[in-house]
Amino acid sequence: MIWGFYAGGNLILSTTHFLLQIFALLRKQYWYEPRCQTYAKLLMMLGKCRQPEEASHLFEIMFSEGLKPTVDAYTALVSAYGQSGLLDQAFSIVEDMKSVVDCEPDIYTYSILVSCCARFRRFDLIEHVLVEMSFLGIQCNSVTYNSIIDGYGKAGMFEKMDNTLNDMIENGNCHPDVFTLNSFVGAYGKDGQIDKMEKCYDEFQLMGIKPDLTTFNLMIKSYGKAGMYKKMKSVMDFMESRFFAPTIVTYNTVIEVFGKAGEIEKMDQHFLKMKHLGMKPNSITYCSLVSAYSKVGRIDKVESIMRHVDNSDVVLDTPFFNCLISAYGQAGDLKRMSELFMVMRERKCEPDSITFACMIQAYNAQGMTEAAQKLENIMISAKNNLGMLQFVLLVL
Repeated sequence: MIWGFYAGGNLILSTTHFLLQIFALLRKQYWYEPRCQTYAKLLMMLGKCRQPEEASHLFEIMFSEGLKPTVDAYTALVSAYGQSGLLDQAFSIVEDMKSVVDCEPDIYTYSILVSCCARFRRFDLIEHVLVEMSFLGIQCNSVTYNSIIDGYGKAGMFEKMDNTLNDMIENGNCHPDVFTLNSFVGAYGKDGQIDKMEKCYDEFQLMGIKPDLTTFNLMIKSYGKAGMYKKMKSVMDFMESRFFAPTIVTYNTVIEVFGKAGEIEKMDQHFLKMKHLGMKPNSITYCSLVSAYSKVGRIDKVESIMRHVDNSDVVLDTPFFNCLISAYGQAGDLKRMSELFMVMRERKCEPDSITFACMIQAYNAQGMTEAAQKLENIMISAKNNLGMLQFVLLVL
């Protein structure tokens, strides 16, 4: 099978893997009729999982079955390359589309291309795309403008963000919406410009654009990061009064904020409240708790979290194990750290560079420089499971 599967709690990827297996079986049935629409949907899913090579292979299979690719299929392939940062290949596919009858790139194709360029901060390429769209008579829509605004905001390019909003308004064919609002609130809030965040919030409401749950979660995080806990609470109270029920994202945000600030008691209070409301903690919740307890040296509380996890059905992932490994490494408990690495492998959560960095730091801190060096060498050379096995044998 060419379809790689990373079993690290990634629901989208596991679902895609399952669907591809089913699709492979369907193709073997005598009654199977290939449809381009099916391929387009699978290509989009592979794009979201950042599996561009698999997407390219699937595109070739579509050709081998005698299907003529549609604009949707080509656009899905553009997305698969673009979301993995392979922008040259994404632009190359767009050029190919221009030479295929009835497959000229449309506003949806260009919007995805712009979104990918913004995500990887290739704003120079965005200008090229906009010029090309203008030449072809394709006007930007709200999705296009929102992608650019969001990209500029995350890059901290506030003047460009404001200018794009003005262009959007002057365009006349599309109008700012709640996604635009959230980009502004998120950008200014993340940068600590609380006054500008609040000003944008008010101005967008004057334009008739109402906030949603995402808006409030962004504001809670921004206020929390700035240490403005009263305002953070006022947002939560406002949500309750307007029947915006807090979600797992809301509580995870609050728990993370108090945890990073060392406000353990307040963090615990919200964790308990979350459970009393019937919300199931997830891997993100537990990561925040473990990180906070580790920061204040409460390794006993980390053990209690482990018991919570053992008695739950939460899907564990690599970031969660990284938090645990880091916690025990910093506490100097290398035996427990090594055990967790083994459990991580048993749970099919692939170690990443953060995993190795935490362990190397822990070994160096305990004066085990030889073990740390061995691990560092294997980390560089290990590209498959054999390398991981070597690590277990040499270091643990």
